[in-house]
Amino acid sequence: MQPHLPPNPPIDTEKTPAMSASLLPQADDIDPEIRAFIERTSADYAAFTGASPISMERRREIAEQVRAPWAAGGPQMAETINLTVGPRNVRMRIHIPKSGAGTGTLIYLHGGGWMIFSIDTHDRLMREYANRAGCAVIALDYSLSPEHRFPTALDDIDACLDWLIAEGASRGLSAHRIAIGGDSAGGNLSLTTALRRRDKGARMPDALLLNYAALDYESRPSWDRYDGEPYMLGTGEMRDFWTGYLGTPSTTNPYARPLLADLSGLPSVHLCIAECDILRDENFDLRERLRAAGNSVSAIVYPGATHSFLEAVSISRVADQAIEDGAKWLAKQFA
Repeated sequence: MQPHLPPNPPIDTEKTPAMSASLLPQADDIDPEIRAFIERTSADYAAFTGASPISMERRREIAEQVRAPWAAGGPQMAETINLTVGPRNVRMRIHIPKSGAGTGTLIYLHGGGWMIFSIDTHDRLMREYANRAGCAVIALDYSLSPEHRFPTALDDIDACLDWLIAEGASRGLSAHRIAIGGDSAGGNLSLTTALRRRDKGARMPDALLLNYAALDYESRPSWDRYDGEPYMLGTGEMRDFWTGYLGTPSTTNPYARPLLADLSGLPSVHLCIAECDILRDENFDLRERLRAAGNSVSAIVYPGATHSFLEAVSISRVADQAIEDGAKWLAKQFA
């Protein structure tokens, strides 16, 4: 961790109620360091894409190129192991920090609307968690939509979790305590994996690390307030992601839309919530519903943060603090 604090202190939602959209600042509300990240990635995307429509394959290639500088650098690992898992032989990358595998393992699921990004675009974020929490991290390159729609990615995650329980020890991993975490679509997949395993009577993870999770396609005030280019993720793009993932604009399946699910009997949850994100209000809803169902919930709102802000850790003190908060919470769960 860099030896400094974010310019604005994070808001502990144990003490602070959800803010009304009408009371939010209307101008220049993005943290300057995160704004620099957005401006650079936006410029890079524009340089690669131009004005013509592009295929999904090309869109993924461009995403890899644009995110590559942000995935570079950061902590060095003692060991990195690349394997495949499950019937689709999806890629799985195991990061073991210099402190060792510790007493638990985090399975981390990258964001990208279930359609883009990979374990490569999020590699630094995963190494940051491994180093700071002192645990092994398994990065899973789950199957992407629209080629592999819901619930294929969930099946891949089940295969990874079952592999860890059955064979992880042979790779020096601890399955004594298991966390699943992810950002955006990966946060959705983390939570819905726990719900499916609870309902099947399978072993659940012991902790859930949810970073600005995509939870529902129903519009909320934050969808209007933070829509548009300055805030990284727009409502039109998010609706396209949902349709690509589901193959239909709507569903009542709680394993896709976890806010429709019975949320009782879940493991401890940590919510990293970006203040300037269209997904903010659904994460507020999740926080309240988890608590009402009797679960242990930690939730922190990061002022000036937008969707995807954790990827800006190389230049952002807010991202640095948020990753540190999540890692400390994980370490406590593994203790």
